[in-house]
Amino acid sequence: MPNKSKGKKKRRWILAGAVVMLLGIVAFIVGKAKSGGSNAGPQAVKVAKGTIEEKALAVGTIEPENEVSIKSRVSGVVRKLYVDVGTYVHAGDPLLEVKPDPTPVELADAKRQLELTLVDFDNMKKERDRQALLHQRSLISDQDFDNTQKAYKESELRVKIAKEKLELMQSGAVTIDNTKIESIIYAPIDGYVLTRTVEVGDPVTPLTSYQEGTVLMKMANMKRLVFKGTVDEIDVGKLHEGMPAELRVGALPGDTIPGKLSKIWLQAEKKENASVFPIEIAISNEGNATLRAGYSANADVIIQKKTNILYLPERVVTFRNDSSFVKLALAENKEEERCIKTGLSDAINIEVVSGLNEGDKVLEKPVVKIN
Repeated sequence: MPNKSKGKKKRRWILAGAVVMLLGIVAFIVGKAKSGGSNAGPQAVKVAKGTIEEKALAVGTIEPENEVSIKSRVSGVVRKLYVDVGTYVHAGDPLLEVKPDPTPVELADAKRQLELTLVDFDNMKKERDRQALLHQRSLISDQDFDNTQKAYKESELRVKIAKEKLELMQSGAVTIDNTKIESIIYAPIDGYVLTRTVEVGDPVTPLTSYQEGTVLMKMANMKRLVFKGTVDEIDVGKLHEGMPAELRVGALPGDTIPGKLSKIWLQAEKKENASVFPIEIAISNEGNATLRAGYSANADVIIQKKTNILYLPERVVTFRNDSSFVKLALAENKEEERCIKTGLSDAINIEVVSGLNEGDKVLEKPVVKIN
């Protein structure tokens, strides 16, 4: 029993000694870290030469320069589709056919109008023949006979119009003065079919002076693409048309597409409680990138660019009383506050116009401790 008691005490002393040793190591490491941090002093950065660009960021999408909405001037239903989305067509190629679908009332009205014009025409023909006989006998003047001839031709024209209207309503095609009018809609431009909003059998509302009509398709020439986006009101005052720009498309990482600022709107828009101005950037050269309508993109409009200039990180500069100061690192761990003249800034780096030379070491600002 005495030996067992001594063994337990020995193990306790060993365990206590290990705990004390571990606490000592931790305290040594913490103390070393604190002393090392205090003795190391502030870090320094070198004044270097390079390029600084002042940019305005625009957020938007890639879109065709001109997008055409295809509509019908004939009401009815879609009878046939000649092209699908993504198809490239030439101006004059058929896109789709609209079959007239008049209501029973409209069809009956067209037939009755034709019958009425035929009755009027028959009466006018008889009147013309009677007036011609009177004119031969010199019982009416030349002017009266001419008026009768004019009324007869107008009645004949009304019959023709009523027939063409009924024919177009029934068959969807009619020929007027050697010109074939049909309900087939043709492509107005060379380009791609971007979207199609109708299928066979869908109703079509025509484009008239009092209604917009159904958008059947949308077309665009994808060779002329532009960036349409917005910039913050803070930057718009620095912009002017013709400035170079660089586009970055989210779907094409790593590709930078050059462009040129082509339009700046005069009217601001409200977006998420902020005032922004729409802009448009003409794409100069797509390179090997394949752009598609609707791609999300960011654009950097280059306001000002300087190359081969002295610069340093803006974070090491202290701005005080309209002047700029830095802490210059000297020999033997000495330092000196120096007033410098700064220039262009990109919010990360700032141009050093005078006061420093390439290779000078500037001390970082001390880290502010937050209690």
